[in-house]
Amino acid sequence: MSEQTAEVGRGITLAYDRQGRGTPLLLIAGLGQQKHEWHDGLVDLLAERGYDVVRFDNRDVGRSTHAGFRPPGPADLLRKRWHPEQYDLGDLALDTVGLLDALRWRSAHLVGMSMGGMIAQIVAARYPDRVSSLTSIFSTTGALRVGRPALSTWARMFAKPATTRAEHTEAAVAMYRHIGSAGYPLDENRIRATAGITWDRDPRPAAGVGRQLAGILKSGNRTREVRTITAPTLVLHGDRDRMVAPSGGRVTAAAIPGARLHTLPGMGHDLPEALWPTLVELVDTHIRTTESRSSDASNH
Repeated sequence: MSEQTAEVGRGITLAYDRQGRGTPLLLIAGLGQQKHEWHDGLVDLLAERGYDVVRFDNRDVGRSTHAGFRPPGPADLLRKRWHPEQYDLGDLALDTVGLLDALRWRSAHLVGMSMGGMIAQIVAARYPDRVSSLTSIFSTTGALRVGRPALSTWARMFAKPATTRAEHTEAAVAMYRHIGSAGYPLDENRIRATAGITWDRDPRPAAGVGRQLAGILKSGNRTREVRTITAPTLVLHGDRDRMVAPSGGRVTAAAIPGARLHTLPGMGHDLPEALWPTLVELVDTHIRTTESRSSDASNH
């Protein structure tokens, strides 16, 4: 998977990689996550199922374009005071559509986790012809009082940012001890390796993460827009999620007409290796069912 870049419009360049051949499948990462947090082994399993899998860095992380303005502080986020250049989830959705254009994909199956699920929801709502199906993983609609981080999680999110690679990797382990899948073994070696790659590709990533968080909060309650989604939708959520409470998955599925909610016992706000076969089976079945129905409809 050699890394490539794509100009997606408005001065934004996204770094991405691609594996497999067949059905277009776009993986959209979450808050502060880089493309490799869709783990290689998970991508391998999807490619083996006959997918042309693309994963990418959203703007402000990894090797994609970073904004130059200072990120908001906790008081700014609380008071919703945004820098004039602050983007929102709609801008990240437009970046995603620009990537589809660069790939010359008329449409694709979108799978987004956390913030990536929010971005995928907006793409599905605003650009329905570009979305063959939607899978929203541990995400939410922005509705008030649901799908919110636990208070203990907020405290960790606003901890002093790491200044060294070692601090960053240990902070990642501590965070995933808190928000990870309590029903599955915590793979600290994998977390450290993943966090190390993150730091090496984008040292001191806290500013970009802060701007992405502001983009989520600036977007507010998107429920009304989410209700307009017509793409066949699968909503996946763990019952042990301390970052996006399970209520977020329930309101997402309730808002999208015909959406199916599948709750994964023991899963938190991560993708443990033991769950990869299950996740791939769920996503693959959803897509194959979607394509079968689309084929049946076109034959009538």
